[in-house]
Amino acid sequence: MTDQKKIAVVTGSNRGLGYAISQKLAHISNVHVVLTSRKEAEGVAAKQRLADAGLNVDFHPLDVTDDASVQKFAVWIEKSYGRVDILVNNAGVNPTGNEPEEGSLLTVRLQTMLSTFETNVLAIARVSQALIPLMKAQNYGRIVNVSTEMASLNSIPTDFYPLAPSYRLSKIALNGLTALLAKELQNTNILVNAYSPGWLKTDMGGENAPFTAEDGAQTAVYLATLPDGGPQGQFFAELRKFGGPIQLNW
Repeated sequence: MTDQKKIAVVTGSNRGLGYAISQKLAHISNVHVVLTSRKEAEGVAAKQRLADAGLNVDFHPLDVTDDASVQKFAVWIEKSYGRVDILVNNAGVNPTGNEPEEGSLLTVRLQTMLSTFETNVLAIARVSQALIPLMKAQNYGRIVNVSTEMASLNSIPTDFYPLAPSYRLSKIALNGLTALLAKELQNTNILVNAYSPGWLKTDMGGENAPFTAEDGAQTAVYLATLPDGGPQGQFFAELRKFGGPIQLNW
């Protein structure tokens, strides 16, 4: 019965990292996963793939950049389940590989930067505003924001990653959103954290990446299932890199 399980919402979960996170969460006996996808057909297909593997999940369309879509989703999930226990904000974009202008802050297209912020930052604020009230009602929640080591201000001067201004700056802002939201919720049992999944073999990461989406999902599942009193407002590296949860510098 789903009323005895934690309800986990994963945005952008029809493929790649979001799908891998959903799959791992669905294997946990006391978690019921709600897949979401902007394109309904792709979400239905993802649900069927998991069903074929013996995993019972639900699906609902969700465009995180659209107010009406987010509100419709919030109404549906409250009516269907009455709550949200876990929210993994995975949906995101990275224009770096498709636009040569992303190689320099002096050539980046500001419209690209704006659209990247819309998906990687404002959408997370929009979904949080819609779903956190359901967590507050029961004083329980686990929020996981998918970030990147490329957003660590402490590491930018010496890291080896591409400049990627639109992507980096949007994830820096997402880290800030994570810290602010955690501060606002610090006296509750709603834990908010961000993590870097690393470079993965996904549509975003490409075939040259050294790790799989399943590798990248490990830390998300760890943060989504934190016990009461767990970390709040922190930025984590991927578990495989250190063999356990290690906090990154903002």
